[in-house]
Amino acid sequence: MTLSAALSNALSGLAASTRTADVVSANLANVLTEGFAPREIALSSTRDSGGVRVVGVSRQVDAGLLADQRIAESARAAGEVTAAFSQALERVIGTPDVPASLSARFASFEAALVTASTRPEDNNRLQAVLREAQALGGRINAAADEIGDLRSEADRNIATGVDTINSSLRRVVDFNARISANLSRGADTSALEDQRQQVIDNLAEIVPVRQVARENGAVALVTTSGGLLLDGRAVTLSFDPAPLVAPNMMIESGALSGIRLDGVDIPVGADRGPLQGGRLGAFFDIRDRAAVEVNAQLDAVARDLIERFQQDAVDSTRGPDDPGIFTDAGIRFDPVNTLGVASRLSVNRAIDPQQGGEVFRIRDGLGALSPGLSGEGGLIADLGRALTRKSSLPGSILGTGARTIAGHAATLISSISQDRVAAEQELSFTTAQAVEFRTLELATGVDSDAELQRLLLVEQAFGANARMVQAIDEMLDAILRI
Repeated sequence: MTLSAALSNALSGLAASTRTADVVSANLANVLTEGFAPREIALSSTRDSGGVRVVGVSRQVDAGLLADQRIAESARAAGEVTAAFSQALERVIGTPDVPASLSARFASFEAALVTASTRPEDNNRLQAVLREAQALGGRINAAADEIGDLRSEADRNIATGVDTINSSLRRVVDFNARISANLSRGADTSALEDQRQQVIDNLAEIVPVRQVARENGAVALVTTSGGLLLDGRAVTLSFDPAPLVAPNMMIESGALSGIRLDGVDIPVGADRGPLQGGRLGAFFDIRDRAAVEVNAQLDAVARDLIERFQQDAVDSTRGPDDPGIFTDAGIRFDPVNTLGVASRLSVNRAIDPQQGGEVFRIRDGLGALSPGLSGEGGLIADLGRALTRKSSLPGSILGTGARTIAGHAATLISSISQDRVAAEQELSFTTAQAVEFRTLELATGVDSDAELQRLLLVEQAFGANARMVQAIDEMLDAILRI
């Protein structure tokens, strides 16, 4: 071997050792960096003098594990949304141990009627009945309004999710182009691929996607239910958020927006359509199913409350078209207008002094023009019996059993609490699954001990090549001195 060949080999070894040290250092520096894939340098011998050259640097990624992790993260994200909604519903209705809960308000109203029936001449007790009736009606109104707020919030989150999907897809298209350009120039694309992976990981929480390799380092994205989001070009999703979601607004009637993919309407929901699953599907499920069902149940309870006191047998002083103690926005309730009645429920102004009424009508009848016998408590007792009479809700909402109005309220909160427990159990499972995949990913990530051992070997190789260069330099000096 000539001195020039030996020098060339040593210099190529120094260059390879330097590049390897850079790769190892980058791995060690990014041990805790989210989305960083370990780099592996590829070396080969040169064809002429037996030196070494750097073939390239590759990212070490388990594609199958990454795909499973994204699906698990998507399920966890959907579980978080569903669990948060279930917990919010439970707070809206209130558990029986909470003083302002729906069950507690029914109990307080019933107690006020019982107390007033024992001393019907006591005006303070009649005032207490009015206050409890107003508090009960206000609690039902507030619950209906808060359910509407949850639907409105879900609608806004859908709009945010659609915007994020569109921006993420545009970023992936940009990364594809930059990676392909770098590959054509022979430049390293690892950092760009890391950034693209982070974008896709975040996108997968909104809608579960699978990544498909394409030529020149590009990728295509397809949802797990078969929807093509990106392949060369990205699709465009469009959604029209509603300023406010009212109880009568449904996607089936066109009052609420669905999603259009490149201008074409597609099915949406947690378990249907090409975008099912993830946060987006969970928000659609809340807006179009879960919150609607709870609102219908609350409407049924409000309807039952109104109809108990609207019956002619309860108060014969009322006219045939007059409402009872509880009204539908001040008028007699008509069963064809059940939708949204929980938000319209109000106390009859005839017993409210603030609206020109008189509390003696609780004792003497809503149609009474003047106070009757102050000691007559028969009507108040009838009101109490009407409240505790067992009845079934229309349409078998909350089951087919006959219950008191308090029993219906208890069944409602029990159903909501059961849904909350089921949602939290599902979230616990999906979280554990996501954590397990995350642990497996970390296990295939940067091994700091192994990288340090590689660094020692690089140091030795660098030292050997440097010593070779020094020896050749000394030999050349000796030759020149001859």
